Amino acid sequence: MRFSANLGFLWNDLPLPEAIRQAKAAGFDAVECHWPYNTPAEDVARALADTGLTMLGLNTRRGDAGENGLLALPDRVQDARAAIDEAIAYAVKIKTPSVHVMAGNTSGDEAHKTYLENLRYACLKARPHQITILIEPLNPYDAPGYFLKCAKQAEAIIRELNLPELRLMFDVYHQQITGGDICCNFKKLLPLIGHVQIASVPERSRPDTGEINYRFILSYMRDLGWQRPVGAEYRPTGTTEDSLGWLKPYQNEL
Repeated sequence: MRFSANLGFLWNDLPLPEAIRQAKAAGFDAVECHWPYNTPAEDVARALADTGLTMLGLNTRRGDAGENGLLALPDRVQDARAAIDEAIAYAVKIKTPSVHVMAGNTSGDEAHKTYLENLRYACLKARPHQITILIEPLNPYDAPGYFLKCAKQAEAIIRELNLPELRLMFDVYHQQITGGDICCNFKKLLPLIGHVQIASVPERSRPDTGEINYRFILSYMRDLGWQRPVGAEYRPTGTTEDSLGWLKPYQNEL
């Protein structure tokens, strides 16, 4: 099994180019990040070229305090589309194949309509660059009030829009908290999934702790045909280096 270091949580005390180099030295197969926009894309591209790693994904901006994304906010359409344009332009510069577009804290029919319209816009903007647009349900404990609440809602939106660029971010941590039944849901949703992320539950720490048996889950995903790197999006309880004891065994045994 191959793994991607999520640099929003791992080595997040370092400048992004240095974090990329640390991920390579630690043995990760790829990297991903949250919001890279304070770092010149040229510096990130150089670190990726130096290490041979791919930046698998990045996020659109979260907006103002308390918004947690913009795409579903009816009064922020112009800003949401500017954030989409910015993310895709940055992704093109560093050859990133996916952009996670953040919905924001809102609800209701108007928010749903706005979200769909902005997702259509994002997919059309991504299409010439062969970039995948990802949507990710977030659990109500970490993200209270977030528009996209569960995999069932995300599935309905993806099927309604029926756009080839639009895919689901299957984050096992969020899925366990919001709906559980990880294996059955993964199997059902596999044709719609664009990326997988993992962390322990409930602590959101290294994946070999907590209530989820990731050796079983990841073997199950592999046996169903998942071959792309899995994102390690967890919070180390100490230093990142001290949290990496799981990595080599998972790479070699799964």
